[in-house]
Amino acid sequence: MEQFLRFADEVADARRSGTPIVALETTILSHGMPYPQNLETAREVERIVREAGATPATIAVLDGAIHVGLSDERLTRVAREPMLKLSSADLAYAISSGKSGATTVAATMRCASLAGIEVFATGGIGGVHRGAEQTMDVSGDLEALATTPVTVICAGAKAILDLPKTLEALETRGVPVIGYGIDEFPAFWSRSSGLPLSLRVDSPEDAARLIRTHYALGFETGIVIANPIPVRDEIPRAEMEGFIRAAIAETDTANVHGKALTPWLLDRILTLSGGRSLEANIALVRSNARLAAAIALSCFRNSNP
Repeated sequence: MEQFLRFADEVADARRSGTPIVALETTILSHGMPYPQNLETAREVERIVREAGATPATIAVLDGAIHVGLSDERLTRVAREPMLKLSSADLAYAISSGKSGATTVAATMRCASLAGIEVFATGGIGGVHRGAEQTMDVSGDLEALATTPVTVICAGAKAILDLPKTLEALETRGVPVIGYGIDEFPAFWSRSSGLPLSLRVDSPEDAARLIRTHYALGFETGIVIANPIPVRDEIPRAEMEGFIRAAIAETDTANVHGKALTPWLLDRILTLSGGRSLEANIALVRSNARLAAAIALSCFRNSNP
C-alpha cells in the first residue's frame, strides 16, 4: 500500500519515532464549511493537535495519491478548489484515474488504517438518513466502522440523520459507541439526543484502556467515542430540530439526493440558523481534536509504560 501513500514530513517523522498521530478528514473542509472559515478551522485544528503533543495527519487524495498530512499549500488547495467527495468506495477510482478529492469519515478511516494511524477526529459520523426505509440512503461510514480498526472521536452522528436507526445499525455491526462523560448519544450541534448509551468513559486514560482491550480481544471494528459539543457552544435540540425539519422539507423541491444531500442540508441549515450552526460545528471539531490528541497520547503511554 505504500505506493499509494505520500506522508508529510512531520507525519513521517512521527511514524519513525512511534509518537502519537491523529488523523483528520477533509470532507468537512471541502464540502462542510464555506471558505475561508474552512481553511481557518483546518489550521486551528492542526494547531490544537500539535499543542496537545500529537501530530496531525490531515488526509486527502491529490492527483491520484493519498496524502497523509498536508502542507499549508495543499491544505489551502483542498479548501479552495472543487474536490470530489470520496467515500471508501471511491478511493480506487480517484487513485487510478489521478483525480483529487476530499475524504469522508469512511475514506479517512481506510487511509488512516493503511497508514497505521489508530485515532481519528472528525465532526460527526454519517449514518442512516431520515426516510431510509424508502430511499435506502445509508452512509458508507457505518460499513467502514464495522470493518476498520480505527477509533473515531466525534460529536455523535450528524443530527440531520435518523439517530435511533443509526445507533441500531452500529449495534448490529458490533461497533462500540462510547459516551465521553455523557450517558446519552450527542446530537452533533446539541449535547442531547434523548438516546441512552450503556457505555461510558470519563478520561483519555479510560478511553485508551478500552481501545487497547478491544483490539487485544481480536475485534476488528472501529470504535466510536461520542464527545458532546461544549455546553457554551451548543444549540438546544428542540431549536435545532426546527431548522433541520425545515431544510429537509425543501429537499424535494431542490431535487437533491445522494452525496450532494448532506452538504446541501448543512448549507441550508447554516442559512436558517443565521450562521449559528457553523459556529457550533467549528466548536465541536475543535473539542474533538483536543480529545483525540489526549486519547492518542494515552494510547501511546499505555503501549510504552
